[in-house]
Amino acid sequence: MERIELTRECEGVQVPAGNKIMLEKGLEAFITQSLGGTFTVQVPAYGGLYRIAGRDADALGKTPAEAGGAVSAGGDLEAMVWEQLKTCYDPEIPVNIVDLGLIYDSKLTPMGENNYQADVKMTLTAPGCGMGPTLAQDVQNKLLMIEEIEEANVELVWDPPWNQGMMTEAAKLQLGLM
Repeated sequence: MERIELTRECEGVQVPAGNKIMLEKGLEAFITQSLGGTFTVQVPAYGGLYRIAGRDADALGKTPAEAGGAVSAGGDLEAMVWEQLKTCYDPEIPVNIVDLGLIYDSKLTPMGENNYQADVKMTLTAPGCGMGPTLAQDVQNKLLMIEEIEEANVELVWDPPWNQGMMTEAAKLQLGLM
């Protein structure tokens, strides 16, 4: 964990409740995870974990994540969609949501010449997790970075219920479950 002091006020999303809160300038925090362009910080004064968007990285003394210019699939669009999904991370678990087994389905529908709609069905590790809307928005934003994706819809589903058996072997190994 890296100790930092917030250099300016910024928005944080409370983990796992999903509540948004403004974190004050000068607060002591510890970066516990920095993956997929977002940060998870522990804030002792507020008693918990908060997810900080990449656009607010400067408040942590880090270089802000690039606004993200368009990415062109330049070939296999479906493969590019899955690669983009692998850049999304649960704020508490250092494994991408694809390897965690949270993505149940990804479908591309042509909308015109070289434009597509992406529809993704995903779940969470627990139905009561308040991070669902935040993670779904992250998935949608990452998909819309692909030039050929004109529209992206993300649906949170609960059937079948997620379990550890849905994780890839690599994820289980990384988390010490093998």
